[in-house]
Amino acid sequence: MKMNYFLWLLLPLFFSCSDNDDAAYNDQTLDFKVPENFPELAYNIDLNPPTVKGFELGKKLFYDGRLSSDGLVSCGFCHIQEDAFTHHGHVFSHGVADKIGTRNTPSIQNLAYQTTFMYDGATNHLDLQPIIPLTNPVEMDADLTAIIAMMKADPVYRKLYKQAFADGQINAENMLKALSQFMVMLTSSNSKFDKFRRHETGGELSSDELAGYALFNANCASCHATDLMTDNSFRNNGLAINPALNDVGRFRVTELETDYYKFKVPSLRNVEKTAPYMHDGRFGSLEAVLNHYSLGVQKSATLDPILNKNGALGIPLSTIEKKQLVAFLKTLTDNQYLNDKRFSEY
Repeated sequence: MKMNYFLWLLLPLFFSCSDNDDAAYNDQTLDFKVPENFPELAYNIDLNPPTVKGFELGKKLFYDGRLSSDGLVSCGFCHIQEDAFTHHGHVFSHGVADKIGTRNTPSIQNLAYQTTFMYDGATNHLDLQPIIPLTNPVEMDADLTAIIAMMKADPVYRKLYKQAFADGQINAENMLKALSQFMVMLTSSNSKFDKFRRHETGGELSSDELAGYALFNANCASCHATDLMTDNSFRNNGLAINPALNDVGRFRVTELETDYYKFKVPSLRNVEKTAPYMHDGRFGSLEAVLNHYSLGVQKSATLDPILNKNGALGIPLSTIEKKQLVAFLKTLTDNQYLNDKRFSEY
């Protein structure tokens, strides 16, 4: 099933010309810098550089409930900034008419460094990603034609589109580009761990945090790789199958048997703030996650080999080692990001 191809086919259906309101294209490129401890960008920022007005438009779109069928559920409804843009405390995401999905809301951060999106990698381009939640009947259940009409009738949107894009058009292409500009700027790179890595003031780790970092490098860093804390791969981490959901993960996209029950490796940045954990929100604490890896890994045909070494399932961890790992994981909390007014609705 080639979902990206399907999404590209959808786009021309929703392109439309904007009204001829007077507003001049007048924008400035935002300063975007790759943190020195980060890898290179995956997103081609030269094709859609974030600008002042493009970012402002993307932010307005992100928090506008009118993009959903009930006029209430915005992107920001499930992606709450103070919780690293997750729906903290909710096992499954809640959408229009309080419909409940089958997956936990993933965090939004450092998306410009990622190569695929969604737990199953349903799209590999950030500009296309919003179409999935927008049109999902359980999430936002949007009618993109109605969204275009709504924006064309709104003088604020008309002005912003004129200012943000040279062609000034209110259409799906520019809407998605503006959303991408907002999401590209959502960079979390100022945690205690980042300061430690960059040898900055405030980056001194305690003995427990250092011990946890050593344990992390020995047992976790092969999947949660680089300072982004993910290698962007899809893996089966040995979760027991929930028969009520039977979420097959990556297989839903590729239809390859080798992808059964594989899910995207999430970034661990701000993980202290994003409970519950896993694609189905089955674990309510970091301690429960570590208990899974040390005692709960289930063997299956697609289980990642890292979790099945020499016939031994999981990662043996003592109580003290779990405590140390949790201490380290909390150094990944970036309070500056969680409270940055640039990204907040108000």
